[in-house]
Order: sequence, then structure tokens, then C-alpha cells
Amino acid sequence: MSSPPVSGFDRRLFLTSLLGATAAAAGLSGCAGNSAAADTEGASTKPLADKVPVGTSLKIASYQNVQQLQFKLAKLPKLPFTVSSWVNLGAGPDIINAFRAKSLDLANNAGIPPIQAHYQGFDAKIVAINITRKPNYVFATKPGSDIRTVEDFKGKQLAFSQGQAQGVVLLRALKKAGLKYDDVKLVPLTSNQFLTALQSGQVDIAPLANSQAPAYLKQYGGKGAHVVKTDVVDLLNLLWAPQSVLNDPAKAAAIAAYIPQWAKGQVWQYEHPDVWDEEFYVKTQNLTLAQAKSITDLANKPLFPPSWDEAIKWEQQTADLLAEGGFVKKFDVSTLFDHRFESIAAKAVPAEYRR
Repeated sequence: MSSPPVSGFDRRLFLTSLLGATAAAAGLSGCAGNSAAADTEGASTKPLADKVPVGTSLKIASYQNVQQLQFKLAKLPKLPFTVSSWVNLGAGPDIINAFRAKSLDLANNAGIPPIQAHYQGFDAKIVAINITRKPNYVFATKPGSDIRTVEDFKGKQLAFSQGQAQGVVLLRALKKAGLKYDDVKLVPLTSNQFLTALQSGQVDIAPLANSQAPAYLKQYGGKGAHVVKTDVVDLLNLLWAPQSVLNDPAKAAAIAAYIPQWAKGQVWQYEHPDVWDEEFYVKTQNLTLAQAKSITDLANKPLFPPSWDEAIKWEQQTADLLAEGGFVKKFDVSTLFDHRFESIAAKAVPAEYRR
């Protein structure tokens, strides 16, 4: 569990160690990169099939079974393909590893995992976008902390997951507060380690999802733990898939058929917060109804843009921010988007959800 803090040139060492195991397992090499590039040539320009061929199946990520529950409660039509497995994964690094292992075809993440996958040499594309306008994360302090603002993060140990939304939210918050990376100590962890690191005092601050904060504060608020709220958002909630999957016409057609259901499920959840509070947060997450309501009160209205221009601009800013810190190499993020799918989500929802 223990990881050394990261500052200055140590960032590159820590990045190398983080990527090493994944790269070794995947057998990354220059030849592999050239092969991936060859596979993508022309793939994003082939028209999508109008119908999903009989016998097509997909392996789809559904963290905490959210997708199945949305579809069930919203009474959405049966998908025109088989979901051979709903994979209970959500964290970006886990998704990338599952993509590499070919145990997953489609996943729902924030904007940073596709950037991380590109940096690791894995070819995948974004196929759907949901814009989030309100913060999804708060910065939780360890028990007994006197930290009240982001400016107070200076000199402190901060939980940092480079390949996840929490990481970029932290970097954006530091930049907005005028803090340089060397002003703080970044402790490399994955988000599933954040709570333990806070509880043990290994870190002073960790970004927690709005859905995680109530339970943490209930347990440690009496011991001096609290949260620091900011207006920093992580703009992108997206679907993405390996290029090898998108190169398969049948699977690409299945993904195109899945996107409207994905969009409609989120709209239904947003429009029925009381049902979602009870069926998801209370029954499956063991939260109280009051805690559930405190989460849904902060929920983002789903917005599916007909054009991805804003999303591409945001993704480029995110990649550039990581490059400034030496975490990735600078590149053109437009290569991460498969525009064949661009308008599908927007066409599936009422006008008020298209922006």
C-alpha cells in the first residue's frame, strides 16, 4: 500500500514504475505499435452497418451494475445483440488492462483513461460523449486536518492517480490555485486505495467522488475529517472501445446500437432521482435515504453534444496539462475520437439533453 511521494523529476520515475507492469504484460514494442497503426488505417471511415448481424456479442463494463439497473428500471427495449458479460470494472487502469486482455469490448470512463492508453501505446477510440458541467469530486482531508483551501495543499501529500479522472481534477485544481507540481507531494495510488490512505494518514488529501464523500464523513467527520469543495469539473463522461473491436463491423454496429440505450438510461436516472436513490444507493450501496439524496442533489444533468468540438478541446487541454508535468508526451488528441458515432447519442434523447 505504501508508495513514495512524487515531486520534481521523481515524477518520471514514478510514471515509469506505474506503466512498467502493464507494458510488460502487454508485450509492448515498436513492432506492436506499428501493427496497431496498420489496423487503424481506414477503420474510422468505414460506414457503420444499419443492422447488427445475428450472433454478435459484446463484453461491456458496468461498474456496480449501474447499466443493467438503469436499463431495467427505465424499461428500455432489448438490445439487438448479446451482452456476453457485464464486467464490474470502472477505474481507468483496470479498464485498460481488461481491453488489453480482450476481456472487455466497451467501457464508460472519464476523459483521462483514453489519454493514458494512448501514452501506453494501446489504440482505442471514444465513441460517445456526455458533458458534465458540475463538479463530480471533492477533496477529502485525513482526520484531524486543518486544510481548508486548495492553497493549503502546498507542501502536503496528495493522493494522485494519473490514469483516472481524480488525477486530472487534482492537477486542474492545483493549476487554478497557482500551485506548481513541485509545491506538493504527489503520492501515486489508484482511486480504490484513496480511502485507506486517508484513514491511515498516508496522504493529507484525496479526491473523492460525490458518492463516496458522505460515507467517509459519516465515519471520520467526528475525528476532524472534512472536504474542500471547488468548481473544478471533469467535463467528459464517455464510452470508448479498443480499435481492434471497432475494426469488427459487427461489433461496431452493436456499439452504435448500444449508445442510444446508454444515453436514455442516464436521462431516465436523472429524471427519476427518488427511484434511483432507493433502488441503487439504498438497496445496493447501503446508504441512507438522506445520504442518497445528498448525492443526487449534486447530480449532473446529462448532456449529449451533437458536435464533439468542445470535448476535443477539453481533451486536448487535459493532455497538454499532463504533458506539462512530464506525465505523458504531447500529442494531438483528435486521433482519439471515432466520428462515425458522433451524433448517435444526441439523436436518441430529447432536445433539452443535447448540448
